[in-house]
Amino acid sequence: MTTLHQLYQRMIDAMGVAGLNIPLTAVKFFRHNDPIPAAVLDYKPDNITLTSCQANKQAALGDAVLLTRDNIGCVAAAITFGLVDQHERQPLSGSRVYTDLMKKQSDLGDRFQPPTPHDFTEGIVYACRAAGRPDFALFGKEDSGRFQTPEIARHAIQEMSAIQPAIMKGVFFYAHTFDEIDLIPDVITLDVRPVELTRIIQAYQFLTGKRVNASMGPVRVVNSDLIVRPYLTQEINFSSYCIGARLIAQYDPNRLGMGIPFSRFEEIVCGMEASRTGYPFHLYPGANMDAA
Repeated sequence: MTTLHQLYQRMIDAMGVAGLNIPLTAVKFFRHNDPIPAAVLDYKPDNITLTSCQANKQAALGDAVLLTRDNIGCVAAAITFGLVDQHERQPLSGSRVYTDLMKKQSDLGDRFQPPTPHDFTEGIVYACRAAGRPDFALFGKEDSGRFQTPEIARHAIQEMSAIQPAIMKGVFFYAHTFDEIDLIPDVITLDVRPVELTRIIQAYQFLTGKRVNASMGPVRVVNSDLIVRPYLTQEINFSSYCIGARLIAQYDPNRLGMGIPFSRFEEIVCGMEASRTGYPFHLYPGANMDAA
């Protein structure tokens, strides 16, 4: 069986540009009844929380991480991944990266109560200003929120892909070089420059003729648009990233995200090899990493 690392290297080789590096993260879901291998459990951090954006970025750098209900740093991602029920009315316990930002800008101090999953689902968090919840703001008293009203926020949330009811107990992020256990990922994410996005879509269409449609939002991009949407639809998606990816995880301003079901990734690699003479990527302006 062809390994993930072999597929990645074949794709890079077929693109024909020396030194080309496209950050890749593999994502594996574990449902409630699935045994989580001991080697995977070793990558569950116990003393910090990470947002899905942070986990996705760090995994591409070689720092594998297992996210669970206990250590996920973003309540919205916990909902998206099916780690918590979207209508749960109790805040997730302990410190969380995303809600800690709210506490930091709030003047409530120890009286601050973090939002519940239900508060996210009802649009109260994302429309904090209109909902009269300045304690849920991220950027101080002038924060407009992410949507103008809770109604608009709820409409946007309903359009976001999520695994509900909550059936997952873990989401594992790892690099293509991870070789401690034989895992078949569910989804691949790529952190691409626009010129690389162009070539990857061309490779996919060479063998399939299928168009790739982008579905993107201003929030929950890594967890919903790039991971769960491809997981549920088994179709490729790409997005311009979201506020969490840009501000919390500090993604490169010149890159976009792609989410690819693993079966589609193999199609892309084969298409890349078969079409290399028809799409000479090395001639594309900006393709050379030294010129980027």
